[in-house]
Amino acid sequence: MRDAAIDVLFRPFRLKSLELKNRIVMAPMTRSFSPDGIPGANVAAYYQRRAEGGVGLIISEGTAIERPAAMNDPDIPHFYGEAALAGWQRVIQQVHEAGGIMGPQLWHVGAVANPWTTWKASGPIDSPSGLSLQGERVGLPMSDEAIADTIAAYGRAAGDAKRLGFDVIELHGAHGYLIDQFFWHPTNARTDRFGGSTIGERARFGIEVVKSVRAAVGANFPIILRVSQWKGMDYKARVAETPEEMAAWLVPLVEAGVDALHCSQRRFWEPEFPEIDGDDGLNFAGWAKKLTGAAAIGVGSVGLSGDFIAAYGGEKSKPASLDKLLGRMEREEFDLIAVGRALLGDPQWLAKIRSGDTHALRDFDTSSFGELV
Repeated sequence: MRDAAIDVLFRPFRLKSLELKNRIVMAPMTRSFSPDGIPGANVAAYYQRRAEGGVGLIISEGTAIERPAAMNDPDIPHFYGEAALAGWQRVIQQVHEAGGIMGPQLWHVGAVANPWTTWKASGPIDSPSGLSLQGERVGLPMSDEAIADTIAAYGRAAGDAKRLGFDVIELHGAHGYLIDQFFWHPTNARTDRFGGSTIGERARFGIEVVKSVRAAVGANFPIILRVSQWKGMDYKARVAETPEEMAAWLVPLVEAGVDALHCSQRRFWEPEFPEIDGDDGLNFAGWAKKLTGAAAIGVGSVGLSGDFIAAYGGEKSKPASLDKLLGRMEREEFDLIAVGRALLGDPQWLAKIRSGDTHALRDFDTSSFGELV
């Protein structure tokens, strides 16, 4: 039987030119099914099936901007070049034909290495200070010229997304990748205007990227920025230790042109500052919305018993109650909720939730990455 409490997930939402039929976002999830960076018919079909499943908004897997070492895997799709953009044109056409709304996630991995491949990009590593997340020297700090070219590349990709007919774009500024490497003090030791001792100073690179993107897409095209406290290989990392630091980090980015903050957590129900509002306090997305006034997207282990770290370790996650999510959505702590692994493994996940057919929900394990479902 369908639970009426689930209706909160199916309220429409509007953000500038974006009109969503429900509050469910398909979270970006790297799959590496685009040889030589070119998304083929299989990628278009994959996203089409999620659109047919009824999600309000689809955010693509991370896509490379036009920098020599933006990616650390040869099968991650590009968002530049005639062949790759033609592939993305097919993706958005099929998503729209299925009644979906979609945006690409624009990505640069910076100094993050890929432990699953020996492939290396042809160009030098881009990073604020030539440091990996582990503090190892992996290259030279980005020059002023490299920074300017990278900022411009984000703008070009965003402009191409709008031209191709996408509905929104997301910038990947989380998980220790390039934009986040500028945010985080252990990886940003610069002493110029792109560094500094405070998060407000270290946010400058991200701010300039947002301004470049806004100039390329115009005033009414929505921009989402994905942010996180945690980093790959460091799940206890924090950019902001207090609400005041979080405001100093996020408010200038919103003022520069970000419309929605996609706040990545391992578990969406965990409070960001329990010392302030308790164990049931606001999560990261809740605080981001409160501090900035921007729309906020929560994410992290929605509808599954285990988090994604455990899943990558081989643990199977089983369907789990949505009660904690529904309560927070009803209180309007954040506006949208992103679902990752549940949709990766089952394109009909949302349709089953809406109909009350929860006994048909699938378990998740990493074998789903090998399925073109």
